[in-house]
Amino acid sequence: MSKMLTASDCAEWLLAHDDYLIISHRRPDGDTLGSGAALCSALRRAGRRAWCIDNPETIELHRPFVTPYLAGEGVNPATRITVDVASEGLFPEGIGLPVPLAIDHHPSNSRFAESLCLDAGRSSCGELVLEIIKALCGGVTAEEAGLLYMAVSTDTGCFQYSNTNAATLRAAAELIDAGADNSELNITLFRTMSRARMALEGRMLMGLRYFRGGRISVNVITKQLLAECGADDNDCDDLAGLAGKAAGSVISLTIREVAEGESKVSARSKPGVNVSDICAVYGGGGHAMAAGVTLKCPPEEALELMLLAIDEKYPEL
Repeated sequence: MSKMLTASDCAEWLLAHDDYLIISHRRPDGDTLGSGAALCSALRRAGRRAWCIDNPETIELHRPFVTPYLAGEGVNPATRITVDVASEGLFPEGIGLPVPLAIDHHPSNSRFAESLCLDAGRSSCGELVLEIIKALCGGVTAEEAGLLYMAVSTDTGCFQYSNTNAATLRAAAELIDAGADNSELNITLFRTMSRARMALEGRMLMGLRYFRGGRISVNVITKQLLAECGADDNDCDDLAGLAGKAAGSVISLTIREVAEGESKVSARSKPGVNVSDICAVYGGGGHAMAAGVTLKCPPEEALELMLLAIDEKYPEL
């Protein structure tokens, strides 16, 4: 069982150690990358050696934000810490236990680390890292504020998702006051997309499937569909919310074929339905209204398995 740390405890732990490799999760999003890069910057300001893992699944949109902090060839830091990683199954290839410290906001965290700084009340890991950096350095720089704004805004869908709360907005305001250019970041992260992405979204909307009288809405994204749209991994960031826009939808599933015989399921829900419990049937997890799981099967089989899990957890739906 992990030793639990507050944000202040975590800052003390970080000052008592050195030579950090900050690890993001598989298929990294803006929260794990932005939070990790901001923490790396703060650790360097605190006189510590720190680098972020060069996660090979980082998409082109996010790579410029993290490039200054990446561990180059031959750099092999001794102290591994994870940021926004809920379980060992989300480690990038080549990473394993032990992990001395994990920083996270997922209530389903598997307690894999020796010490854990967890705040499940945060809408993003970026908000927790903001508190850790303030305890570590007294405040954030403008660059760190921008990285943390990316973390907070992407994990809340530019403050549209139901996990957004008053504390989220206060953190965003604090980051803007500290120098985050929210206008430029919002345009870059949310209001610009490739033509391939636009084609993909169109096909997803046209192909949306409905079950249980429309209370379950599902998008299935195959490799063939991506090829037909001219899309690749760089065009697949944050697609999970699209299916849930359908009127009457209570649970939405976005099932993406990520490799032959492997499907990534992203589940979203309205209040009152815990999709983390549904994903946990197959070893996944996350938040009550935003969770996921990777299944070792093709997308159509993954869909059938998820419908069975929904029947098990919510037979009344």
